[in-house]
Amino acid sequence: MTGQQQNIKQFDQVYFLGIGGVGMSALARYFNLMGKKVSGYDKTKTHLTSQLEKEGIEIHYNDLGEDIPKTFKNKENTLIVFTPAIPEEHGELSFFKKEKFIILKRAQVLGLITQELQGIGVAGTHGKTTTSTLLAHILQSSSWKCNAFLGGISSNYNTNFIYDENSSWVIVEADEFDQSFLHLSPYAGIVTSTDADHLDIYGNEDYLKENFQKYVELIPEENLLIRHIDAEVSHPNQITYGFEKKADYIAKNIRFKLGTFLFDIQTPQGVITDIELGIPGIHNAENATACIALALELGLNEAEIKKACKTFKGVKRRFEYHIKTNEIVYIDDYAHHPTEIDALISSIRLLYPQQKIVGIFQPHLYSRTKDFFNDFAKQLSRLDEVIILPIYPAREKPIEGVTSQRLLEIITLENKRFIPLNKIVKNIKPEKNTVYLTIGAGDIDRIVQPLIEKLSSEK
Repeated sequence: MTGQQQNIKQFDQVYFLGIGGVGMSALARYFNLMGKKVSGYDKTKTHLTSQLEKEGIEIHYNDLGEDIPKTFKNKENTLIVFTPAIPEEHGELSFFKKEKFIILKRAQVLGLITQELQGIGVAGTHGKTTTSTLLAHILQSSSWKCNAFLGGISSNYNTNFIYDENSSWVIVEADEFDQSFLHLSPYAGIVTSTDADHLDIYGNEDYLKENFQKYVELIPEENLLIRHIDAEVSHPNQITYGFEKKADYIAKNIRFKLGTFLFDIQTPQGVITDIELGIPGIHNAENATACIALALELGLNEAEIKKACKTFKGVKRRFEYHIKTNEIVYIDDYAHHPTEIDALISSIRLLYPQQKIVGIFQPHLYSRTKDFFNDFAKQLSRLDEVIILPIYPAREKPIEGVTSQRLLEIITLENKRFIPLNKIVKNIKPEKNTVYLTIGAGDIDRIVQPLIEKLSSEK
C-alpha cells in the first residue's frame, strides 16, 4: 500500500480512482504524456473528465468492482493511484487491495516525482493555487521553463498541468489536507499562511501548525523557504514577505490606475516599482510578492519576472471575472475560509468603492462552518446583501445545530436571505452599479453560467 520506496518508472500502466479531481487529473495528464497507458474511474462526468477523454484517457463512471478492464489486472506493471475521497468500501479499491496491487495516494506519487526533479512546494491554508500557478507562469515564461501540478485550471494555459521535458523544475501544491504535504521532497518552498483550517483532520490549531513545521523541515537547511511574515513556521534559510508589514519583501502602494492593478515591492536590494499584475486583489499582490521573492532569490532577473506578472491571467474560480461592464460586475471566487472571504471583500471594496456588493455564499463542510461560525458571519456582514446556500457537505455527514439558517441568523446585515442552489438564478434581479459575487468551494460553480446569462440579458 505505501510506497515512498517505489519507482514509478517501473509501471507501464496507471489506473486512477477519482481521476476527475483537479489534483488527480494533473497526474493523469503527466503519466499520459509519459507514454503510459492511463485509465480510471470517477463518480461524475465533468468538463474536466471530458477533456481527459479527448486526450486519450479512458474513463468510466460506475463502480466496476472486480470487472475492471482486463488490461489493468496485471499488478506487476499497473500502479493504482487513489484519492482519500474514494470510500473504503468502493468495489474497485477493494479488488485492488485484495489482489495486493501497489496502491498510492496522489500525494505519495507527487512525493516520488519531487525526488526526481527540483520540487518547489507551495503550502498554506489559503493562496496555494494562485501562488503556485503564478510561480509556474513566471518560470514557464523564462528560459528555465518548468513542470507544474496545479490545484486549479490556469487561465493562461487552460490546464492544471504544465510540462517541459527539458526542465528540472517542478512546482507542486503542498496540500495540508490529510497531512499530504509530508510525502513531498521539496527543494525549496513557499508557505502563504498557517491559519486554522481542516480541524476535522487535525483536531486543533496547534497540531496543524506542528505539521506545517514538519513540512518546512523537509526542505534542506541550505535551501530556501519563503514564508509570509504571519506564517508560524521556521527554517534556517528563510525569507519573509507581507503586505505593508515589516518583512524582507514588502508589497506596498497598491493602486488601481486606468484599469490596471499596480503595486511596488521593497526588497533587501531596493524598491521594484510599478509591478503590473494581470489579476487584481490585495491578497494576489501578497501572493505575487512571494513568487517574486523566490524567483529573484533563485536567480531570475527582474525584467522577466515583471513581464510574466503582467501577462498572468489567474486561475479559474479565483477572482474570476465573468462580467465587467460599467453597470454590472460579476466575479466568481473559490473562497471558503473567513480569511479568504476577508481578502476577497477587501479587494472588491478597493476596486469598486461606490458599488453595491451582493454576495452568494455556499458554506463548505459542516465542520468548517461549525469551527468558524462567528468569523463567517463577521465577514459576510461586510457585504451590502448576502444570500446563503445550504452547506455543501463534501465528505461529511450533518452536524446537529450546524446549518446555513443558523449562520444567517447571526449575520448582522438586514438584507439577507437563504435560497437553495436550484432557485438562486430566478431570485436574482439584476441591478445597475452592482458587483455580484459567487463564493465557495462546493458545487456553486453550477450556477455560474446561468447567472452570467441572467445578468447579461437584463443588465
